[in-house]
Amino acid sequence: MARALIPQLLALILSFGLALLSPATALAALPPGNAVTDPAAILRDSLPVDQADLRDLQHRLEGTSDDLRARRWNSIKTSCERTQRQFSLKRGAILEAVPSELQPQAEQLLSQLDTNLEELCASSELQERDGFLEQRRLTLADIGALEELFIGDFPYAIPSEFDDLPRLLGRATVEIRTSQGDLTAVIDGYSAPLTGGAFVDLVQRGFYDGLPFSRAEDFYVLQSGNPKGDAEGFIDPKTKQERHVPLEILVPGDASPIYNMTFEDLGLFKATPVLPFATLGTLGWAHSDKALDDGSSQFFFFLYEAELTPAGLNLVDGRNAAFGYVVEGSEVLKEMTMDDTIISAKVISGADNLKSHA
Repeated sequence: MARALIPQLLALILSFGLALLSPATALAALPPGNAVTDPAAILRDSLPVDQADLRDLQHRLEGTSDDLRARRWNSIKTSCERTQRQFSLKRGAILEAVPSELQPQAEQLLSQLDTNLEELCASSELQERDGFLEQRRLTLADIGALEELFIGDFPYAIPSEFDDLPRLLGRATVEIRTSQGDLTAVIDGYSAPLTGGAFVDLVQRGFYDGLPFSRAEDFYVLQSGNPKGDAEGFIDPKTKQERHVPLEILVPGDASPIYNMTFEDLGLFKATPVLPFATLGTLGWAHSDKALDDGSSQFFFFLYEAELTPAGLNLVDGRNAAFGYVVEGSEVLKEMTMDDTIISAKVISGADNLKSHA
């Protein structure tokens, strides 16, 4: 039996949430400014780094999206040139701030960023949307790679009560082959180490290979991970018991995640987690409607639909743990039903960040 994502009443409200909210309530619930819905941007913002110069460059480039939608190419060109000048001024300080053993890698990335920024400015003059977007993607990828050099050791201690659980102390990339096509997902252990660790551990065990999708609701969720047989989750071969993973959510500004408490429990009714359910292909961990800490192996892809569940206005944030995002192939999710299966899942990078339980 598939575990519930959230209680069925909440699922019904989610599907028709905008119709049920009064105008005043809807306005109060919306986040300030434009919600970020690009998975790559969310992943960059969620990195546990405090490098103002790089973050400024990152947000300047990401901010060209509004001008791009309005085809304000003069503004885009101006933003590119200003970003390029800012980079030239801050380049030396950025390199100096990188740990000495990583500076050769940083120098290579900085040179690559310099070239990509120059090509980005050139592409803005051509006023060709797709070419600009691809060049911006490459440029932002350089910035993200540089930001990762500032992380250092894992930033916090996981509570000892969870010592028997695997944890992902960093990030991993997983390739998921389905009967409709392939997906690539980034699993974020910085924000959800136990949830991400449980998922990556099961991927490496081949647990998901051949499993069907047990739940498929248009514009809502696509869920899998329900094992064959009577069990509802992963049975640990050592303990012979179903392994349970606590609800794990990182609140912006907090040093570490909260466990087994919802945003409602904490009175955070307007909060948005560090990893929000804000884009097509957000990976979420399922638990029953009776307990927060009984998630075991079932996970879901959130089928984000801006008109029905706009970023910052859904009933999943703060009730379920998001632990990563599909970064390639998300369009495949729109085609899948309960007739489809996961053919295989494998870790293609970051496997060394998975640490076994004590």
